[in-house]
Amino acid sequence: MNIAEIVKDYKVIDLTLTLDEKLPGNWPTHIPVQRKVANWYKEVKTKEGAYLSSALGPYYTDLWTIDVHTGTHFDAPSHFIPKPETGFEHACPAGNITGELADLAQLMGPAAVIDVTELTGKGTKGESPYIEPKHILAWEKKNGKIAKDDVVLFRSGWDKFYVEGEEGKKFAYNALILQQGPGWPSPGVEAMELLIERGVRCVGTDGVSMGAAHCGMPVHLAGLSKGLLYVESLTNLDKMHDTGDFFIFLPVKLAESSGAFGRAIAFVKK
Repeated sequence: MNIAEIVKDYKVIDLTLTLDEKLPGNWPTHIPVQRKVANWYKEVKTKEGAYLSSALGPYYTDLWTIDVHTGTHFDAPSHFIPKPETGFEHACPAGNITGELADLAQLMGPAAVIDVTELTGKGTKGESPYIEPKHILAWEKKNGKIAKDDVVLFRSGWDKFYVEGEEGKKFAYNALILQQGPGWPSPGVEAMELLIERGVRCVGTDGVSMGAAHCGMPVHLAGLSKGLLYVESLTNLDKMHDTGDFFIFLPVKLAESSGAFGRAIAFVKK
């Protein structure tokens, strides 16, 4: 059976945020996305008076400066967990798992999409409302128990703030820097521990981070120390079903990295 036959009953949905200098994809305290045209088809002067060089020949290529935790990306355990030999606090064997060593099979699987949109807008003064075990248990009451091979995706609708201009500051800047307005819904430690009990190895969110705006470390430590992989800043989760779809995230393979941006897709039943 060929691939076309296998996926004929599904459509592909892109779950990836577009990276652009004008969009709020970077963590506000990290370097922003920067793009430069390195070579253009021919030398031209833009309307702003800048030159596009064609010194290398008639083709187009561009340079990007970007933090690995920008846009749709994944956290390797090494993002928060040091290697055992360092002797640092929280060091454990999971710290040996850097970005290029993450198991790709762990970043794909049947999707359990949990709707937590009721929490969006509930946080105040830069705080995130917590996703609690009760939200997971309510989903299981309706859909059945989460299986160990499932990829759990929290759908909050926070990606609606991934836009240009002042509205885009609601995505991360307002909560993290100005301590104003609500933060994105975030799973608390208890919710993550429940997923670990279920045998879940990959958790995703359309929020900026798996960690809360006001206190991001605890849930990162809880999951990454157990070897979980987190996929953050997804989009279009509203186009997926609660169950029955298949999730895939393929990160760029970066040596000794703490994670990487990449492309997330879902095979969604027609």
